[in-house]
Amino acid sequence: MATTSATSSTSATANLVSTLGAGSGINMSQLAEQLAAAQYAARLDQITAKTDKITSQISSASTLRGMITSLASSLGDRVRTGDLAATPQIANSAVAQVSKGAATGRGTTTLEVTSLAKAQTLVTPPVASSTTPVGAGTLTLRFGTVSGGTFTADAARAAVDITIPTGATLDTVAAAINGSGAGITAYVATGTSGAQLVLKGQDGAANGFVLEATESPTEPGLAALAWAPSGDASRLKTPATDAAFLLDGVARTSATNTVTDAAPGLSLKLTGTNPGNPTTISYSDPGSAITSAMQDLTSALNEMVAELNKDTDPTTGALSNDPGARMLRRQLTTLASAQVMPANATGAPTTLADLGLKTNRDGTFTLDTTRLAATLKRDPIGTGAMFTTGLYGVYATFDKLARTVGSSSDPSSLGGTIARLTKLQTTLGTQKTTMETKQEDLRQRLVSRFAKLDTNITGSKSTLSFLQAQIDAWNGKNN
Repeated sequence: MATTSATSSTSATANLVSTLGAGSGINMSQLAEQLAAAQYAARLDQITAKTDKITSQISSASTLRGMITSLASSLGDRVRTGDLAATPQIANSAVAQVSKGAATGRGTTTLEVTSLAKAQTLVTPPVASSTTPVGAGTLTLRFGTVSGGTFTADAARAAVDITIPTGATLDTVAAAINGSGAGITAYVATGTSGAQLVLKGQDGAANGFVLEATESPTEPGLAALAWAPSGDASRLKTPATDAAFLLDGVARTSATNTVTDAAPGLSLKLTGTNPGNPTTISYSDPGSAITSAMQDLTSALNEMVAELNKDTDPTTGALSNDPGARMLRRQLTTLASAQVMPANATGAPTTLADLGLKTNRDGTFTLDTTRLAATLKRDPIGTGAMFTTGLYGVYATFDKLARTVGSSSDPSSLGGTIARLTKLQTTLGTQKTTMETKQEDLRQRLVSRFAKLDTNITGSKSTLSFLQAQIDAWNGKNN
């Protein structure tokens, strides 16, 4: 009987010790972590699922927006500088270099250059060498128009005073003028007569100048460098003049030889004269490039439609009920019939449909090459004019579409969708961070509580060990 009681008591004690964490026992730290995770698992999983969905939606919307933006950008590049640019070409290349202006040029233009823009060139009287002292004091440059023996100052342009130090030479004077910021270039030229200071201004009749001198009383000589139109005319090697030319028979002038946007689609850099013998400027015909561009445009639109269909699939699409995606579809549906050249004359091509773009029943696009060829044959100039960087045209239509679709301030656009979802994504991220902070706080509290429990268990184990020893002793006596 005693043996049975001892066995039962030993078994009960072992079970109690095991339950309270004897031996390897319970991993209190791991238990705290698991309990804290279980407390917030459902809510964190819910936030993660929402975040993943939103990330997918942002990605899809960004892809669509990027496709239309990329299409508009590449089209603009082709119109500005690529194969769709109507590039000007000049018959007499000695007269001018021609390049494409901001607009699109067509037809032919005549150019007759009677004079080029020149800068005033002035020299000082010769001295023995560049190291010969020339005096000290102040040189003053005044700007305006030099005409014959008169000088008319430019009241809007301030004179520039240049200090010439004691012991100055022509090299010193040249360095002082160049460092004054007056816009005059000076250098010393040594010729058969000796060393002379050469001063060059900027192109244009309004950039003429005179040179005045105020001598130092103790070191005279600087006045010899001064010049005015009423003085020695031989020192004025080149007067400042404007360029003069006739473009399409209209007399024009320019302060420089570079004339930007001289005519629609035309910028000039004048290099020579041809008085009485005008040359012709013509433009390349982008007809073949238009066909290629419309084929590329149709393919790009179909890629966009395919992506849009995938993203708006009722079952699997990330943007199945998105207002931005719906807006894009509406825009694409009416694209072919939209007026891209509303100011064109009756009979001239005005829509993308005139260029052969056709919308199919399923929303995809095809190119009617027969209609495009007929439009090019009937009105090649009008067709080419549709490919410009102006307010209207094919590029302007897609540029406007890209800006409309990508507008972040419009909640019904793809840009608005991205802005809204990005804001929500940020909110969810904040919520997740808050939940994780609370979970960590709970874990730390549980760890602290379990540490106290573990201490109590350790004390209980000592008590149990003592009781076990007493029971064992009693059982021994009974035996």
